[in-house]
Amino acid sequence: MEKYEQRGVSAGKEEVHAAVKDLYHGLYPKAFCKIYPDYLGGDDAFCNVMSSDGSGTKSILAYLYWKETGDISVWKGIAQDAMVMNLDDLLCVGAIDNFLYTSIINRNKNLITGEVIAEIIKGSKEFIERMNDYGVRIHQMGGETADLGDCVRTTTVDATMTVRMKKENLILTQNIKPGNVIIGLASYGKATYEDEYNSGISSNGLTSARHDLLAKIYAENYPETFDASINSSLVYSGSKKLTDALEGTPLNIGKAVLSPTRTYTPVIKKVLEEIPGQVNGIVNCTGGAHTKVLHYIESLRIVKNNLLPIPPLFNLIQEESKTDWKEMFKVLNCGTRLEIYVDEKYASLIIDVAKSFGIAAQVIGYLEANEKNEVILKSQHGEFHYN
Repeated sequence: MEKYEQRGVSAGKEEVHAAVKDLYHGLYPKAFCKIYPDYLGGDDAFCNVMSSDGSGTKSILAYLYWKETGDISVWKGIAQDAMVMNLDDLLCVGAIDNFLYTSIINRNKNLITGEVIAEIIKGSKEFIERMNDYGVRIHQMGGETADLGDCVRTTTVDATMTVRMKKENLILTQNIKPGNVIIGLASYGKATYEDEYNSGISSNGLTSARHDLLAKIYAENYPETFDASINSSLVYSGSKKLTDALEGTPLNIGKAVLSPTRTYTPVIKKVLEEIPGQVNGIVNCTGGAHTKVLHYIESLRIVKNNLLPIPPLFNLIQEESKTDWKEMFKVLNCGTRLEIYVDEKYASLIIDVAKSFGIAAQVIGYLEANEKNEVILKSQHGEFHYN
């Protein structure tokens, strides 16, 4: 069993997919998000798209960092994480403006203060204002904060986002086809709309990152931050402290694992304005990382043979954990998070747009027809096959 699953987390979420297989999956079951008829407007030319997600166990890292350093500002990043995990999923079907957003914060009141809640809400407001500067309107529609100390050890920050859009503007993964190339956008670095260097971690694989990097002292001092039923050898099994420097970056390890999830909305908005109707598919490499695309294709072989460089944090996670690189690429984006599937003639334009926002981008692979769905990942650490 992979280490990630031994810690109670599934990268592929096979059991979840099995549980929901009989539910209505919307107008386009293979779309990246659930797309429904225009229930509210009743216009067949429009559709409603919705996403629900959250910051996951990253909130535990914020809790640890706040308790250890007193820096309460890290909670603002958790608010961005919860928003962007929804925003960028909606982005993958072509939604770029006029989003409705609501959040649910569940907390253990004895550990999470009102000041923390205020910081999370402040973070949401600041992110909304920043996106508005780039023509991406997000409307805060209220939310819920619940004191659930019997259920929640520290806190969870979850969100739902929805958008109404014209069907003619949808980007559907069913249009991904042999001959397309894949443009990969970096998860690391400093985008023009970010305040500081981003490690690229996003909000997936944080259970592994936390336990593989951090030292056992955190288990001893903060037993509320982990599941006591997990084998003790997998709990805070690293050697690092939150305040240790992350070599090759301006961040310490704590700030690196707490880098707010990057949104690519300003980039994709510009791309779709430049080449409307020409993008065949967009995949957000979150849960499942480089295998994520397998859920959305039919009879295709995805060959990724030119990934962007692996940034320092991911190399450190692998060094500390000794995790096989095949599992690393399945759990973590390893520096390449957003994939755009397109005809090769549009590649240079997309790359230039990304670079204009300070984001590295390049052609990372191509597609072939195949009897079964398959991802072949060729990296400096070996060749890996996923299906």
